[in-house]
Amino acid sequence: MLTRILARIKGFPYYGYMNITLSLDDKLVKEIRKVAVDRDTTLTALVRDYLERLAAENAASGRKRREREALERSFKQFQFRIGKRAWKREDLYVRP
Repeated sequence: MLTRILARIKGFPYYGYMNITLSLDDKLVKEIRKVAVDRDTTLTALVRDYLERLAAENAASGRKRREREALERSFKQFQFRIGKRAWKREDLYVRP
C-alpha cells in the first residue's frame, strides 16, 4: 500500500511489478498451468521469465547492431592511402 502511495509522488522511483491482462485460449491456459506445476512454478512466473529472456535478447541484438555500426564508422573515418603497389606477389616469396 505504501509503495503505491509513494509511486504516485512525482519523481519517486517505483520499481514494482505492473499487472497486465492477457486474452488466452482456455485450452492453452490449462496446458501451460500443467507445465507450470511440473516445473514447480506459476503461469505468471513462466510468462515473466519468457518476457525477460525476450527483452534480454532484444537488448543484446541492439547492442550488437550498435557495435557493428560503430565499427563501420571507424573504418570510414580512418581510411588512408598507401600508394600504388610496386611489387608482385611472387616477389614476397622469393627465397635466396
